[in-house]
Amino acid sequence: MNFNLLIGGAAGQGMETLSSNLSKILQRRGYHLFTLQDYMSRVRGGHNFFQIRFSENEVKTHRDDLDGIIALNQETVDLHIGRLNPDGFIIADEDVKSDDKRLITIPAKKIAKELGNPKVQSSVILGALLKIYGMDVLHLEDILSKKFNEKVVNQNIEAFEKGHDLETARFEEPELSKEPTMLVQANESIALGALAAGMKFYSAYPMTPATSIMSYLVKKSIPAKVVVEQAEDEIAAINMAIGASYAGVRAMTGTSGGGYSLMVEAVGMAGITETPLVIAEIQRPGPATGLPTRTEQSDLKFVINSSHGEFPKMVIALRHPEDAFYQTARAFNLADKYQIPIILLGDQYMADAVRTVTPFDLDKVSIERHLADEETYRNGKEYKRYELTENGISPRLIPGKVEGTMVNSDSDEHDETGNITEASDVRINMVEKRAKKFELLKEEILEPDFLGNEEAEVLLLGWGSLHSQLSEAIDLLNASGEKKFGALVFGDIWPLPEKKLREYQAKAKVLVNVEQNYTGQLAALISEVTGIRVDHSVLKFDGRPLSATEIKSKVLEVLS
Repeated sequence: MNFNLLIGGAAGQGMETLSSNLSKILQRRGYHLFTLQDYMSRVRGGHNFFQIRFSENEVKTHRDDLDGIIALNQETVDLHIGRLNPDGFIIADEDVKSDDKRLITIPAKKIAKELGNPKVQSSVILGALLKIYGMDVLHLEDILSKKFNEKVVNQNIEAFEKGHDLETARFEEPELSKEPTMLVQANESIALGALAAGMKFYSAYPMTPATSIMSYLVKKSIPAKVVVEQAEDEIAAINMAIGASYAGVRAMTGTSGGGYSLMVEAVGMAGITETPLVIAEIQRPGPATGLPTRTEQSDLKFVINSSHGEFPKMVIALRHPEDAFYQTARAFNLADKYQIPIILLGDQYMADAVRTVTPFDLDKVSIERHLADEETYRNGKEYKRYELTENGISPRLIPGKVEGTMVNSDSDEHDETGNITEASDVRINMVEKRAKKFELLKEEILEPDFLGNEEAEVLLLGWGSLHSQLSEAIDLLNASGEKKFGALVFGDIWPLPEKKLREYQAKAKVLVNVEQNYTGQLAALISEVTGIRVDHSVLKFDGRPLSATEIKSKVLEVLS
């Protein structure tokens, strides 16, 4: 059982409620699912849709072809009927017209009006849909009661039952797993990873698609005892986070490409003041406003080279919700250890997609602060905030913790005590001190995930959220019998891990770069660092995500 449904209509027609309720019902019944959201950057109107793929087996990504369409308006049928499988179906109200025999019309609006609440038409449709898949009302009341009062809940239940009675079952439910799952977006996973790591201050200015990190943290701020500050702009947001980190709390900020453009000077300040900082940069197509609600992987080289001057930073590309949780928690420990800014790169596709995952294991998360021993300095040792050390990491004290000890910090070049200097020898020492940390950081980086046949003749290269699509695409390619295929998908991406890349590249006959940008930024980075050049690139940059079947067909096309 592996089905792919599309729920489409105009903004404001109730798609999100219908999609959310359906997703929660499927998850509670024991299905695995992946929900893709495609929406316009306007409050009302415009064509929006959700795709929900569900199965009794793990589902990692979206599919292009459709098994069912739930059309809340005529436009949805007109736009998507070409993707509907021959044995698929369309559920719509009586006002949607089509000669296609796969169309099922139900009087959803009429029933909702009779029940005294026009908004419950989505529950009429939900009832009909679940009947087709042989499912009952189980879990619906519990889900609705968390949102609505008793009267509205009862209206929705009655609407569901009336819709349920209109259809006949076409499928029989398979035996489903009783193992617990979570239904999460990657941005929620970032927020949860930050909380698990002990973050106590988050500042940001709202910018799609990063805003949901802040929105989630606001909901949890009181029980988690976290300060969440909506700043007046991104410049203020990152400077607040730097100030909070200097004062001793774990701090974070988040934005998208345009907001990060405003932050880059302060990224340099975190670098020269050696202040730990975690930044979530959730990509969308640029430049400028670009496509605010679409997806792209075009900020990689920008964030690696962000801010003027030379100083160590780390860039981690998040690959899926589980990865987002554990990598965010790890980023706080590494930021503290090396006293550097760390940028977490996500994108709209992963940020807005909803997926079932195994509950996160808090035993895999530790909080490592890497602070200097206060007693050492209480006993008379002179404290130097930027002390020259063998590994470049200076002792870090929290201001005010040791009486009589100054914790200086300056965005000008400074000496070991933090006092401003223009002396050439001091400048050389400080640049080299900071650079040592980058060399040491290389020992911490994680190698990319390898997917597919260990003896791969064709090696695909990708990063970030393409992990899910590449995983399925590699299975499809290997099943085709054309050649042996494998893929390396980078998470830690700066410093660039080289071991597995060189190992698998040496065995492969062809390298194919797969990215969601125009210039092939990963391929350029690999060439710059290692001298390895790719043979072909599969690139997409229209704001819509690559699918596994697209990757398969495009890879076979370039190979031919």
